[in-house]
Amino acid sequence: MKNLFLKPVFLAVTILILTLFGVAGYHYALGYPAWATMLAGMLIGIVLLALLKILLTWLAPLAKKIPLAFVTTLFGGFLTLYILRMYAFRWPSVLFYGLALFGFICLVLLTLGLWQIIKKRNAKASVPLVVLSVVLVVLGFYGFNSLDGDPYVDASAAEESADVTYLSEMGIENPATKGNFEVDVFTYGSGTDEKRPEYAEGVKLKTPTVDASLLLPDWKGKKKKWREKYWGFGVDSFPLNARVYMPKGDGPFPMVMMVHGNHSMLDYSDGGYAYLGELLASRGIIGVSVDENFINGHWSGDFMGKEMPTRGWLLLKHLEQWKKWNQDSGSDLAGKVDLDNIILVGHSRGGEAVSIAAAFNTLDRFPDNGNEKFDFGFGIKGVITIAPTDYRYNREISLTDINYLSIQGAYDSDETSFWGMRPYHRLKFSKDFDGFKAGLYMNHANHGQFNSTWGRSDFGAPMKWLLNLKPLVSGEEQRQTAKVYVSAFAEAVLNGNKDYQPMFKNVDLVSDWLPKEDYRTQYSDIYKNVLLNFEGDIDVTSASNGIKLSAENFKFWRETELESRDGGSQQNNALVLGWKYGSNVSKDSIPSYQIVLPDTLKDFSIVDTLALSMAMGNISELKTKGEKGEKSETPKIGFNFSVVLKDSLGNSASVALDEENRLPSTIKTKFTKFKFLDKDMIGKDSEVQLKSCYVPISSFLEKTDSLKLNKLQSIHLVFDKDSLGVVVLDDIGFYRKAQ
Repeated sequence: MKNLFLKPVFLAVTILILTLFGVAGYHYALGYPAWATMLAGMLIGIVLLALLKILLTWLAPLAKKIPLAFVTTLFGGFLTLYILRMYAFRWPSVLFYGLALFGFICLVLLTLGLWQIIKKRNAKASVPLVVLSVVLVVLGFYGFNSLDGDPYVDASAAEESADVTYLSEMGIENPATKGNFEVDVFTYGSGTDEKRPEYAEGVKLKTPTVDASLLLPDWKGKKKKWREKYWGFGVDSFPLNARVYMPKGDGPFPMVMMVHGNHSMLDYSDGGYAYLGELLASRGIIGVSVDENFINGHWSGDFMGKEMPTRGWLLLKHLEQWKKWNQDSGSDLAGKVDLDNIILVGHSRGGEAVSIAAAFNTLDRFPDNGNEKFDFGFGIKGVITIAPTDYRYNREISLTDINYLSIQGAYDSDETSFWGMRPYHRLKFSKDFDGFKAGLYMNHANHGQFNSTWGRSDFGAPMKWLLNLKPLVSGEEQRQTAKVYVSAFAEAVLNGNKDYQPMFKNVDLVSDWLPKEDYRTQYSDIYKNVLLNFEGDIDVTSASNGIKLSAENFKFWRETELESRDGGSQQNNALVLGWKYGSNVSKDSIPSYQIVLPDTLKDFSIVDTLALSMAMGNISELKTKGEKGEKSETPKIGFNFSVVLKDSLGNSASVALDEENRLPSTIKTKFTKFKFLDKDMIGKDSEVQLKSCYVPISSFLEKTDSLKLNKLQSIHLVFDKDSLGVVVLDDIGFYRKAQ
């Protein structure tokens, strides 16, 4: 035993263990004196070291009996697999090594059986080994794939169809219908592209290069070396390449300029929006899909958002080139485009880039380096962000007086939260701006299928094998939704067609144009007078303009910042109310939230609709410690309640929210085949996504025609329909009648 421990190396290790365990114990706050926890730590360390030393010494003779070839094979195989997981496979350890072990067992059975068959040894035992290995592989594949599917499909499909009159029933044409214009498709670019013939000899018009050195100083190191080796150009000579979908005619035509997001730069992305470009061009709108593949991801490195200003700036440089063509009487494109009538559309990082471009459009200098001068000032009337980022650029972009639409899929494994609603909330309108902003959230839509070339998986192999792809809508269905909403937005913003504006307020009006799915829409414009948005202070009993708030008989009542599914911020505050009562509750004990209006706000004679945004909250918050009884299940559709208006003369009118609205359920998602992996990679299985709801004033007047809107005193939300629930509410107010 003395020889077992009294060795210089062992003494050195012992001193190291005592020191480190002592330091750890000293700083481990357990409420005891630090010297005591330090000694405890040192004792634990020395006991562990001694036990392990004895155990390994005892096992050493047994290890010598294992053939060296066997040990080196297993150890070499493990190291090889470790390197593979670290640098290529990147699966979580438990899944990767579990798969490797399963594969090892199957292959041992297979090779052992085949070896005996080849050597003609014990054929009776060898055949079952081969059969067993094949059966295990088949069962493994079947079991792995059976993990696909939507466990929440019943809940998401439970929302009742709305009793509405479709826009199509009003004689309004589906905006995804091909128009009457013939379409000319061509490319423009440098004419010297070494990788893409469509931007080399295939261009119709040649363009100059642009110098982005001041915008992208991170173009250096191996990112610079390997990109320049592949593309044949550097940051000082970026090309202006794009695909054009041109309506045939004299013009001038409005323009929709589209840009992809981050993807492998070797898998070119700009062709993936032809479905939008061809549709828009057939309806008299120029579609342009810009090539920015050269700043996309590559094995040599990702710019990690430092390229975001360049993505936006390049769009403006393309518009600058169009301006030159437009003013050049000798150009084939002379007078073709209305540069005062432009929409920018961006997908993924491109979605953040279009907001950056809209902001840069009004500046004289690049904010990150004033030596780069700007002189743009184009008529950008609208921005559409599709599954966008909103955190890549180190500056937060807040726009004013511009039309805005954001589209997001609930099954987006890349951008797992609806980041496009953050710019929505930051966007402000002046009193005379006649525009709108909207958000559309679609269940079972992913990230990539908005681009026709990115595919069904948001990750590349082998990570994509872990994704739960079965619940996804088809690519055609997902792009149909984009066609309907992008085209309608273009018609409303560029052509002034107000017939389509209601669909941004209420997606139910166009259900017959869309895939049968669960959707959420949020909407706002200058005609909405928001009384409560729960921003700006922490006082739950008051709001701006002298409004007083109170709540009675709730289990909890709070104003809080909404979180994304990964715990990040949605940059939006909302009201959360939770209630629970029995079947014999008295009328006075029904939960009620009161909004008392000051004298300065009592005249609402010019309003025609009450509006609020609503979502289901987390019903598990109602559970109390030690509570017994039946388990409360979340309803499959949203919680219903009554909205009551009272005037100063004592008149009141009550309307149930579900009389005019399809109540929103909670959209839950399962991104991967394994729930634990969802939690680790994605976060929660849902996040609050509000839906704009509306109650026409006429519905109140039908209940009580004596109600005086010019003497409105208070608004009451009375939770008398469901005996328990949690709701999230925001943006409570009225729409005034449009002039």
